[in-house]
Amino acid sequence: MSWFTQMLENWISVTYLEECLNSVVHPLWLFIIPILLYSYWLFTYIFCCAVSFLLYIYKKMNNQQESGIYSKFWDKTRHIMYRCFDIYGKIWHGTKILCDVLLLRDFKKAECVEILKKGHLLGIAPGGAREAYFSKDYSLMWGNHTGFARLALEAKVPIIPIFAQNDSEAFRTFGNTRLARWVYEKTRCLLLPVYGGFPVKLRTYIGEPIPYDPNITATELAEKTKTALENLRDRHQKMPGNILRALSERFDKDDKAN
Repeated sequence: MSWFTQMLENWISVTYLEECLNSVVHPLWLFIIPILLYSYWLFTYIFCCAVSFLLYIYKKMNNQQESGIYSKFWDKTRHIMYRCFDIYGKIWHGTKILCDVLLLRDFKKAECVEILKKGHLLGIAPGGAREAYFSKDYSLMWGNHTGFARLALEAKVPIIPIFAQNDSEAFRTFGNTRLARWVYEKTRCLLLPVYGGFPVKLRTYIGEPIPYDPNITATELAEKTKTALENLRDRHQKMPGNILRALSERFDKDDKAN
């Protein structure tokens, strides 16, 4: 495989080809993909069968004989079905209403400042999707992002660092390669399949607030925040991360006492 991929790299000039292929043929794919595909198509099949059965009952109840697909008899039914499929799509393939109720939104800067000035709490993940998908062993991937610090300075509010223990053990990704990272940076398209939902022990640790200081720059405040989070991580997270250990912590009496 190494010789073959090296030959392809030299032939078509595709960087990181071997790394990409190794992630594509990851053994977990053999287990996860069939389950995901089977579950989705099984649900779709059952859903279609149920709709067909209801349509058959509706037809019999109205003593409707065989008719063409353009018969006006089905017009009202079609509109109902269109509405049902529209609702299905919004619920199953979109969570907008859930995000709105939980106030999970892509707020604009002015909205964020207004929220903070009114005394409300505002949760921000400076690393965003890049950190969530590509970070390894709880490393912070903020780059030069200082937007959250500028917001805090403008609103004249403190920053409260928060760390979630075992957060990266609940869900995992595979295929974390330089090629996937390059694609994300160029297109913001994520190619990393997510697996997990493991019932690991999760704890949230809230650090000491970093007070507002008018004499500090946004860059300095961002660095102080990063240091505070890293201290929380080093104090409360065992590294490298381990799913089995995180699961066992739910049953550890000494761990519960602490």
